[in-house]
Amino acid sequence: MKNKLYERARLATRELCETAQLKKGNVMIVGCSSSEIGGGVIGHNSSVEIAEEVFGGIYDELRERGIYLAAQCCEHLNRAIVTERAAVPYANEVCVMPQPKAGGSFATTAYRTFKDPVVLEEIRADAGLDIGGTLIGMHLKKVAVPVRLSIDHIGEAILLAARTRPKYIGGSRAVYPGE
Repeated sequence: MKNKLYERARLATRELCETAQLKKGNVMIVGCSSSEIGGGVIGHNSSVEIAEEVFGGIYDELRERGIYLAAQCCEHLNRAIVTERAAVPYANEVCVMPQPKAGGSFATTAYRTFKDPVVLEEIRADAGLDIGGTLIGMHLKKVAVPVRLSIDHIGEAILLAARTRPKYIGGSRAVYPGE
């Protein structure tokens, strides 16, 4: 199952990067319930092993593209964000270190893996993956647009994806790029 989790996470990440047309320096938010992936209930069956496998697939794909990963913590840390300091050089950090039972296994893995991790209360990401119903919407830029991927599950967890676009402003005379 392990290699399959890595491959599915990497595939989902690749498809979202391509569909959202993410560029170097963009940020992808990922909320990931290792409990749900393993067939358990979110928040009750945390697995560092599962989180490491999924994180690896996502992180490897994003690093190759120069895109930053922002890992969403669980509700016990108010869905705080773990990311690389380079992604948010002027952000106000908070003082906490995620753990599997307070932050979640995915965020803990991110914190342990990143070269210079920082924890934030919020971020505005360009795209996102929600693995297992983790509710990432609060950390996406406006306007969020659902993205259908070729896969809709990683392990037993439901997989949802979103990209963002700038708000359309103006009235009947406005012209938008791509029209």
